[in-house]
Amino acid sequence: QVQLTDSGGGLVQPGGSLRLTCVASGTNMEINAMGWYRQAPGKERELIADITAGERKNYIDSVAGRFTLSRDSAGTTMFLHMNSLKSDDTAVYICYAIIRTTGGSWDTYWGQGTPVTVSS
Repeated sequence: QVQLTDSGGGLVQPGGSLRLTCVASGTNMEINAMGWYRQAPGKERELIADITAGERKNYIDSVAGRFTLSRDSAGTTMFLHMNSLKSDDTAVYICYAIIRTTGGSWDTYWGQGTPVTVSS
């Protein structure tokens, strides 16, 4: 059974940094794209960054240059390095991954969400 677990959120001052982690666990997995959404209070969920199977990384304008995606060599753990954090970055961050297991179809899996609060 495939499971996605995200972590690393917390309270940070403006200008600070955090690293979020998303771990995909299971057997016989093949992982395609992975990425992060965030949902701020009273706002729609938005896709902020993703990494394709070919390791191409995409970012929305508001986080480009401040946030960086990376993956471990196994491709099952993804990190979001967030620098120069602003109050507008306050949100619950949720990772996702498109995964299939042997003989199965591609499905989207979600983490439970990790809250990030940027405040002095």
